Amino acid sequence: MNPSSNICYIVGAMSLTPDLRPYPAPGDYVIAADRGFDSLIAYGVNPDLAVGDFDSLGHTPNHPNVIHLPAEKDDTDMVYAIRKGLELGYRRFVLLGGVGGRLEHTLGNLQLLDWLALHGAQGFLAGEKTLATCVRDGKSLIFPPVMSGYLSVFCNSGTAEGVNLTGLKYPLENYTLTGDFPLGVSNQFLEEEAHVSVKRGSLILVWEDKGDFYTKLPKLWAQ
Repeated sequence: MNPSSNICYIVGAMSLTPDLRPYPAPGDYVIAADRGFDSLIAYGVNPDLAVGDFDSLGHTPNHPNVIHLPAEKDDTDMVYAIRKGLELGYRRFVLLGGVGGRLEHTLGNLQLLDWLALHGAQGFLAGEKTLATCVRDGKSLIFPPVMSGYLSVFCNSGTAEGVNLTGLKYPLENYTLTGDFPLGVSNQFLEEEAHVSVKRGSLILVWEDKGDFYTKLPKLWAQ
């Protein structure tokens, strides 16, 4: 199988709700980052790899494939896990257990969505009723008509040029968003296909999850 068409799931230390339990298909890869190991085991998912300094878990997991990281390091456990997924050839990432705990870690994980895009990959950061991803530099994302609720679009690169929003309550055409004002907050889906694109720069997209993220996921990979 080609890893670039499969998914690398990375589960962090924050709590994992039943709606976000991953169901890896053949060829997918699951990495537990620190206490994410306990979250996966609790739902009957055996990770392919466990990484971390395991300060949150409190012990080194009993697993045949463990990478024990030092406590003092530049990369967070999540960053190291992403690097490992990229090294293995994966370009589609779902990051779980990375929202809702310490604010600095949530912000850091949002930045990782852009870092993945710069490396030719795409990531979804999934939390309790919240999803986020990044679109940058000529890419576009199509939301299926079944989407409902709010979608917020934030500039993540100082300026984002040529922003187009269609199929949403508040459309934009060839607009320049800036990182110093949240013009794109709380847009709304209209139960029709919605498109978000940007010619130059980076956008972070945040929207509501109704508990059926995985059924929509096949349609949400950026074009």
